[in-house]
Amino acid sequence: MKVPAYEALQENGATAQRMRGALLRGVSTRQYEEVLPEMAETAGVSRSSISRQAIEGSAEQLRQLRERRWDKADLLVIYIDGQRFGDHHVISGVGIDRGGSKHILGIELGATENAAAVKNLLTGLRDRGLRTDQQYLFVIDGAKALRAGIEAVFGGEQPVQRCRNHKMRNVLDELPRDQHAQVVNVMRAAWKLTDFDEGMKRLEGLARFLEHDYESAARSLREGMAEMFTIQKLKLPPTLYTCLGTTNVIESPQSGVQKRTNNVTRWRDGAMVERWVASAWLLTEKHFRKVIGHKNFWALAVILGREKASDVSEKVA
Repeated sequence: MKVPAYEALQENGATAQRMRGALLRGVSTRQYEEVLPEMAETAGVSRSSISRQAIEGSAEQLRQLRERRWDKADLLVIYIDGQRFGDHHVISGVGIDRGGSKHILGIELGATENAAAVKNLLTGLRDRGLRTDQQYLFVIDGAKALRAGIEAVFGGEQPVQRCRNHKMRNVLDELPRDQHAQVVNVMRAAWKLTDFDEGMKRLEGLARFLEHDYESAARSLREGMAEMFTIQKLKLPPTLYTCLGTTNVIESPQSGVQKRTNNVTRWRDGAMVERWVASAWLLTEKHFRKVIGHKNFWALAVILGREKASDVSEKVA
């Protein structure tokens, strides 16, 4: 016999919300009794009920993420990076506004980190109000597919900063361990320089040194070298090098997303991946802090043409 009171408890939206949060913190549906003891014992809350409500709740969060509008968001920087979940690959975007606050922009499922997936992600942002007639600073890991997707939606004149950490790892992978310390020191010293030409000169000197015995390392270092110094070329303050020189701003929360989805032992399909990843991103976003050096983002706003230097001077005065 159906008991309306029990059914109401089993279908309670608060139950779904609480359980969804527990699932993202590593509690499986088999352990729901430890999380919802009063309901499990008195209302007959089943694993199937919890699973169904969790699916419905995560689907709603995916919908909310996909419907976020960006008409009024004054974004200056866009980070794009990929992440694997089983056999599935998800492209994510994180934006930083003029105040230095971070926002999860969206996710896109792709078999690999391909141009089509990146294009779909950026096209979705455009359709939800993100202007493509103004410049942003894009920070990526250097994958050609990411660059192609950016050019397809925003054009080829957008400034792109290649992640320095990725470049360093790629170069070191081509070298014996006894060469690592010296190469790391030279690369880091070059990236600290504020002059674009001088930084390029330092790394080119390193490449010439390496090519005698480690040609592949020299080739890796030279590939996309100029985009290692985009922030210098834009003449940004050194205080912004930390947050804009690498993809750490997106990789750090990605580790939080990974942690919150580690409880999943089998990804049934892409839809499941999207639901979980969207929920994990939105939960991770609640802990976002402003980026290092955000007080100097006014300089980036001026360089990208969002604000006149004279207007900034008046505000500061």
